[in-house]
Amino acid sequence: MTAVPPARSTALSLGGAGILFLLYPVIRPYSDETSAAGARAMASSAWMAAHLLAVAGFILLTLGLLGLYLVLGRRLALRAAITAWIGVGLTLPYYGAEVFGLNVIAVRAVRDRDASLLQLADQFRYGPAAITMFGAGLVLLAVGAVMAAVAVWRSGALPRWSAVPLAAGFVLFLPQFFGTPALRMAHGALIAVGGVWLGVALWRARRAPLSRTA
Repeated sequence: MTAVPPARSTALSLGGAGILFLLYPVIRPYSDETSAAGARAMASSAWMAAHLLAVAGFILLTLGLLGLYLVLGRRLALRAAITAWIGVGLTLPYYGAEVFGLNVIAVRAVRDRDASLLQLADQFRYGPAAITMFGAGLVLLAVGAVMAAVAVWRSGALPRWSAVPLAAGFVLFLPQFFGTPALRMAHGALIAVGGVWLGVALWRARRAPLSRTA
């Protein structure tokens, strides 16, 4: 049996990403974001921590998809990684504004006791450039995750279904924003299961001679 050096780090990256995407909706505070309670939520350290965990999750995911290509050696896995990288690149600026921009607005709203300042949040969130970049980024990320799942399915080196839950989680990433807090947490759990399952599959397979078929 031959060791595949990237398999262990890839497993840790994907498993870690899954766990971070679960912590994100669990830690994130929920409230009416047009109210004083919403201002307090967005001004909280929990708001910043939750969104920064998501940012870290995106970074680990891209590293994991690169590692998946290095392990499988399939061209489709490389295309999946590149597509996901572009998607994450388009998505992260929006998260940066959520983490820092909305927090600054909310802190000012709490300090001035003026919840009307939160109207600025929607002006940012639904601005044409911001929403287009964010939506396109998540669509590309979903496409990349599906391509990665297909690469795993075809490889014969890992359990066929091991990448499917992770792909499903990213296909549902955009729609889940319109769900209830419980639904968003369930979605985070789906990504966690997907990331950990694929990570465990890679960890167990790292000593086996994996297929290098293109």
